[in-house]
Amino acid sequence: MKEILRVAALIVTVSVVLWFINSKLNASGGPSAKGTLTVYNWGEFIDPDLLKQFEKETGIKVIYETFDTNEGMMAKIEQGGTSYDITMPSEYMVEMMAEKDLLLPINHNKLSNFKNIDPYFLDLPFDPGNTYSIPYFWGTVGIAFNPTLLEGQTFESWDNLWDPSLKQAVILVDSARETIGMGLNSLDYSLNTTDLDQLRKATDKLKTLSPNVKAVIGDEVTQLMVNGEAAVSLTWSGQAADMMSENEDIDYIVPKEGSNLWFDNIVIPRTAKNIEGAYAFINFMLDAKMAAQNADYVGYSTPNLAALDFMDPEVTSDERFYPDEEARNHLEVYKNLGLEMLGHYNELFLEFKMDMK
Repeated sequence: MKEILRVAALIVTVSVVLWFINSKLNASGGPSAKGTLTVYNWGEFIDPDLLKQFEKETGIKVIYETFDTNEGMMAKIEQGGTSYDITMPSEYMVEMMAEKDLLLPINHNKLSNFKNIDPYFLDLPFDPGNTYSIPYFWGTVGIAFNPTLLEGQTFESWDNLWDPSLKQAVILVDSARETIGMGLNSLDYSLNTTDLDQLRKATDKLKTLSPNVKAVIGDEVTQLMVNGEAAVSLTWSGQAADMMSENEDIDYIVPKEGSNLWFDNIVIPRTAKNIEGAYAFINFMLDAKMAAQNADYVGYSTPNLAALDFMDPEVTSDERFYPDEEARNHLEVYKNLGLEMLGHYNELFLEFKMDMK
């Protein structure tokens, strides 16, 4: 009888100890999902010091992963191998992800710093009422160029890229909507066209650019431009800002025919495990000083109106990167064209690249 009582007492003691250890681990954020936040973002699209500061202030450990394309990001989230708590899709991808029920609705009441966002960047057609997304960065697509490596060429028009003097001098970004879009813009067609005849004409025109194309690449273009190994590139405004910060000879322009006005946004995937941590992270990034620091580091334009007070006026008054509302009205936001049409854009882009070989 005494032996039975001793065994029972031991079992109770072990159970209490295990319960205590588990409670402590959960409270301290050990193996518990509440102790970590998994962020999925574009490469070099956040100041690493802000991640460290967030960890210090909240005690939440950030696991940070990067992606190269919207489509690749969505595919990985759909597969569900990793439960991302935060990701940063572009505008048309927010719409696609919402249609696929991959996103959680945003509770704006949990974001005290939401008021810092410029109303111009809210309630846009890709996400009415900002049901699923919070603005993160915005910018344009245009042409970065180094006049010291050129013979007086200007780029007020997209057609200037076809100048015979630019043989093997132009770098294009490895992205279908930007490169096919450049062809569409040069013909005064919409960036969101679903007219197959217009898309064919834009692709055929791009093929005539092939002699001038040095390469179709990704982020490597920045260093090539900075080092003077390339003279002209199709690029995003923030990438151009990075180039200009390292090489003062480089300039940036959006051609007169128009271009893309893009938005990257913060969303919470439906598979998120640390939803409260996600809200804490979003609110942290919406703080005016944090948003200003992030914009200074990344180089893209911030939609955070309050952050502008903490930034260099020479930066925020530069209309190449902060075009006024009138200028923005001449730009076009990508729409969700659907998987079938997006596949057609990708096929034409591949056809163009194969034609260069």
